[in-house]
Amino acid sequence: MSLFSKTCEYGIRAVLYIASQSANGRKVGIKEITENINSPEHFLAKILQKLSKDGIILSSKGPNGGFSVSKEILMRPMADIILSLEGDSIFRGCAMGLSNCSEVNPCPLHSQFKSIRNQLTDTLYNNSIGNFNEALLSGTCTLNK
Repeated sequence: MSLFSKTCEYGIRAVLYIASQSANGRKVGIKEITENINSPEHFLAKILQKLSKDGIILSSKGPNGGFSVSKEILMRPMADIILSLEGDSIFRGCAMGLSNCSEVNPCPLHSQFKSIRNQLTDTLYNNSIGNFNEALLSGTCTLNK
């Protein structure tokens, strides 16, 4: 089970894979990305298109084309990936999906989930794509399933 939707899972994995390959100056194609992050190609193509439109990855066509990230992109917070693909509901939504859950009208999980949600929000806003990429490049974490 994952905390994120499949769209966010694949988007995060793809951005981090692209970032790890961009460190070597490479651009990567969609087939390589799908093979390395274990995602369906057609679904990932839509995700990459959205991320490219929002400036979270770079896309170039042609024989030397592919996906990459710049140094500026590496400085963006991880939260930008989620915001691009799904908006901010994970940062402010109810754990049970209730639209009327609030401080005044809390669901049964509200107070416990609020602290978890706040920690997740802090982690994703206060760590850059580059921070996670450095961990990948150093071998302290992996994208392998």
